[in-house]
Amino acid sequence: MKKKLFTLLFAAVLCLLLVLPVSAANDTRLTDDAQLLTSSDAAEVESYLDEISQRQKFDVVVHTTNTTNGQYIRDYADDYFDYNGYGFGSKYDGCILVIDMSQRDWWISGCGRGEANIDSDVIEHIGDEITPYLSSGDYYTAMITYADLCDDYCNGAPYNWFFGIVFSLVAGFVIGLIAVLVMKGKLKSVRRQPAAKDYMVAGSMNVTNSRDIFLYRNVTRRAKPKENSGSHTSSSGRSHSGGGGSF
Repeated sequence: MKKKLFTLLFAAVLCLLLVLPVSAANDTRLTDDAQLLTSSDAAEVESYLDEISQRQKFDVVVHTTNTTNGQYIRDYADDYFDYNGYGFGSKYDGCILVIDMSQRDWWISGCGRGEANIDSDVIEHIGDEITPYLSSGDYYTAMITYADLCDDYCNGAPYNWFFGIVFSLVAGFVIGLIAVLVMKGKLKSVRRQPAAKDYMVAGSMNVTNSRDIFLYRNVTRRAKPKENSGSHTSSSGRSHSGGGGSF
């Protein structure tokens, strides 16, 4: 009887463990296969990635490599994230930075909240910040900068308090100016007319000849979207944001 009770209790505990959510299936968030960092720098970077990931419940991952095994770097980054167990929760929230030294390319892929918040615009901003460090060989600062920006944007764009204050002041000034002008306009008995014809006596001018003269043209150009950037589906069937460049 005791043996049967123990077996049932063990089975219940096992089932409970199976249904409990797992925060991250892979807790190795830095894999420096290209050996770009010293051991002390690698330890600092990984510790920082772990701190952000656990606090935000959002995996921030860095992987360096000397080969993508013939894959396009976008597909390589997606697969590395998907098949190595990264991502928090049922939507696999997180993002990965892949640095490929064979082609000197970088790529950022976001999933879950990463797809929604680390989108093409944010990835382009991150790229602008990290590319100078990658080009100069300062890989440590590039990775720390990437982690900082993921921390800032993983829950959406941070609110710009300075812009908010300036906008409020400008809006208040404009509203006050409009109110003053309205009151000033009510004091005038004679007002300026909006068109020159309002100052002319009807029938005093007859146009006998007219012609159209082409003066100039206005050409609007739009930037061509970057190829292979934006949301897409990986080989695992998950949806990712993505973008990258060279250094």
